[in-house]
Amino acid sequence: MKFSESWLRSWVNPKEQTAELAKLLTMSGLEVESLVPCASPFERVVVGEVLSLEKHPQADRLNCLTVAVDAGQILPIVCGAPNVTVGMKAPCALVGAVLPGGMEIKAAKVRGIDSQGMMCSARELGLAEDSAGLLELDPEAPVGVSVRDWLELDDQQFTLKLTPNRADCLSVRGIAREVAALTGSPLMTPVFDLAKVVTGMFQPKIQLDAAAACPRYCGRSLRLDSPLKATPMWMVRRLERAGLRAKSLVVDVTNFVMLELGQPLHAFDATCLTGNITVRWATDHESLTVLSGQSVELRTDILVIADDSGPQALAGLMGGMQSAVTAESTEIFLEAAYFSPQALAGRARRLGLTSDAAFRFERGVDFAATREALERATSLLLELAGGVSGPVEEVVLASMLPSRSAVEVRPERVRRLLGFDLSPQTIEEILRRLDCQPRWQGQVWSVTAPSYRIDLEQEADYIEEVARCHGYDRVPSLLPVMPLAPLPTAERVRSKSSLFQQLHDLGFQEVVTYSFVSQEAEQNLARQPSTLQLLNPLSSALSVMRSTLAVGLVETLGFNLKRKQERVQIFEWGRCFHSGHTAGLPYEQPLLLGGLIYGSRYPEQWGLPTEHADFYDLKGKVETLLPTAAEFSPFNHPALHPGRSAEVFLQGKSVGWLGELHPRMGAFYDLPRMPLLFELELEPLLDMPWPEYRPTPRFQPVRRDVALVVDEALHASEVLRVLREAAGNSVTDISLFDVYQGVGIPSGKRSLAFCVQVQDTEKPSTEAELETICRVLVQAAEARLGAALR
Repeated sequence: MKFSESWLRSWVNPKEQTAELAKLLTMSGLEVESLVPCASPFERVVVGEVLSLEKHPQADRLNCLTVAVDAGQILPIVCGAPNVTVGMKAPCALVGAVLPGGMEIKAAKVRGIDSQGMMCSARELGLAEDSAGLLELDPEAPVGVSVRDWLELDDQQFTLKLTPNRADCLSVRGIAREVAALTGSPLMTPVFDLAKVVTGMFQPKIQLDAAAACPRYCGRSLRLDSPLKATPMWMVRRLERAGLRAKSLVVDVTNFVMLELGQPLHAFDATCLTGNITVRWATDHESLTVLSGQSVELRTDILVIADDSGPQALAGLMGGMQSAVTAESTEIFLEAAYFSPQALAGRARRLGLTSDAAFRFERGVDFAATREALERATSLLLELAGGVSGPVEEVVLASMLPSRSAVEVRPERVRRLLGFDLSPQTIEEILRRLDCQPRWQGQVWSVTAPSYRIDLEQEADYIEEVARCHGYDRVPSLLPVMPLAPLPTAERVRSKSSLFQQLHDLGFQEVVTYSFVSQEAEQNLARQPSTLQLLNPLSSALSVMRSTLAVGLVETLGFNLKRKQERVQIFEWGRCFHSGHTAGLPYEQPLLLGGLIYGSRYPEQWGLPTEHADFYDLKGKVETLLPTAAEFSPFNHPALHPGRSAEVFLQGKSVGWLGELHPRMGAFYDLPRMPLLFELELEPLLDMPWPEYRPTPRFQPVRRDVALVVDEALHASEVLRVLREAAGNSVTDISLFDVYQGVGIPSGKRSLAFCVQVQDTEKPSTEAELETICRVLVQAAEARLGAALR
């Protein structure tokens, strides 16, 4: 929301200077995004009147002027502007003036003729980027007056960054109300006379067929005498400093009233209307060419303003070309209406339209100011263009308008939410300045929000207003006083923070990516691609809910590789979304932990050769994270290398997978090497086994090696599981240390060598006991797996 300071101060004029006022607005929640001067600095530029004009004797394109710059002071000036005429008034820079850009005006001879100043264009004064000639001033401008004063160039332009709930501040009056409430300064509402009504003019009847979407509609006919009359400069300046360009008198007045009061208006050319006005929903196959030139195909959820011939405007969004006013239109039908935000929300974006009216209606306008805005626009049009107006045709369905219910505000609740004490008198005064009509009823205030504050609905909203107007910077810094008691920690539950710290210790860095991903990425990297489509995605790259963390991890890798990060180890935890596998649930959203490693096994250093991380590096890191010993089995995942991937099992239940990205995916993502990924369910990683006491062994462990010949297709993990199940309590560890195929091993077989560690806590193990342990292990492998001792 842009506006000029002078316009605001015509409504409310607090004692605070410009910088203080900007800080006050920002601290109250109306962030001042920028505060810039309306014009570059310059001095000694006055209103000059051209008294005479003669052609320069030695230059065809130059003119010799005599210019009055003050009472009794006339200067000779040589000027080359094409639009200079006798009697016109324009800025005149006197000798000694310094213009924007550093140009200093000096007395000089131009082709032999004295020139004691310079007539200026808007570009030379820094008021426009391009101009065709001198800046023509109002004929009523007093000669000799400073141009800065006459054009109010010492003004400042405010730009507010408003939150969507503060639609009431999308007008100068709304901001003035805020300033008045914050400072206690009186609000100075402009006074205007109501237009005199004449009868006999074309006045269409109003019919509301969509009452919930448009419960209030006002319209009136006007006949203008001089629609071609130029918009007055004071109005042009206010429009331009609010970010709008002047177009024609009727359009400028409707825009001015919208910026002043916050109520969008629309003007129809009455000669283009047929019959009565109906506010209704569009029907299929209807279309309308809007003011932007775009042809819009309408649907049944688009609200339109129609006459007997069909739609003439998109209600609250944009008017139609067929009934658009022109600079020469004399018969005008002026519209002011209240449209429900729910009826317009999202329509402009869907149709590819943008307008100031849609921006305001989608957020909510003051439903009580509709007729006032119509009267204000009528008064200005008749004052500036002359003419007559017909009566206001108004249709109101009061039961459909937003209701303003009384809300109780408790002093004790104010104190509890704010954390400090405010006197009841202060609270009541703030609520009164906000026009909330506070009434003390026993132990509480009964307050009712004004019609323009649609954001005030419950007690907490009013308490926030009290804090805001009191001043966030005046809130005392008080340390909270509250008892602190440590929360009990379950012995078998590991905290997420300790798990993530373990990942950090392993060299991983945490990343956070979007839960929304592209359909293509899901198809590439997910085992079961997501079918959860977003109804209103931000873009095609964020159109579905993710079913795997791999998408975000791989995209993060690509981002880092483009920035020359050759070694990447990252992890992410978060919810993924799967179509429901549980009865009655449309989808599931489990918490998952995912990770990715890429590049060298160790950070680059002089003492080690560069070796790239492989599947077993990732497997070792994953095993470090698991609370108990896990089993790994081959895994078929469309995005992973078929021979370098595995499914992870804890206590017989699948909890995730790990593996190397398929070369096909590497080519798609333009990766020079394939990264390694893992994805695990988070909850099983936090479920720790019960602590178990084990006495400190008094004897050193003894190692025995057992080599078994097994089928080539048999997985080593299956052999390990059988051996561990057969081992007694004195066996502390069994691990695979060698795999052999070749001479001495039958075809289709391979040798697996295991290290068996035995450690008895009570006595040293004898050779006979060790032989017995090894024999039991071999017999179990022979009986269950068909293995043979090598």
